Amino acid sequence: MTATKKPAGREVVSLDTLAKQKRDALPEPVTFELHGVEFTLAPFNSLPMDVQERMRGPEDYLSILRTALTEAKVKEMIDAGYTLLDLNLVAEEWIRRSGIEPGELGASSAS
Repeated sequence: MTATKKPAGREVVSLDTLAKQKRDALPEPVTFELHGVEFTLAPFNSLPMDVQERMRGPEDYLSILRTALTEAKVKEMIDAGYTLLDLNLVAEEWIRRSGIEPGELGASSAS
């Protein structure tokens, strides 16, 4: 992390190095299989920022999956008969394997 002096005594703190370190520390993507459908999900915190903008709440897993996977893959899941229970299971395992502590996701999206 580097602090640089700008004119008029204004300090700007660059977070680029710290952000890169955090990105580099993320777990590898994980491949899951359920009801014959195989899909790979990158760590939850690597999703683009606009995902939160599209979410209806911290547990809007379908919107999140539509962003993390292709529309064709989500349709494959629907066609395979995924239930809400299945969707919650996918989300729980994805969050856990992304290194996010229980309750951390809800707290961060509420702020």
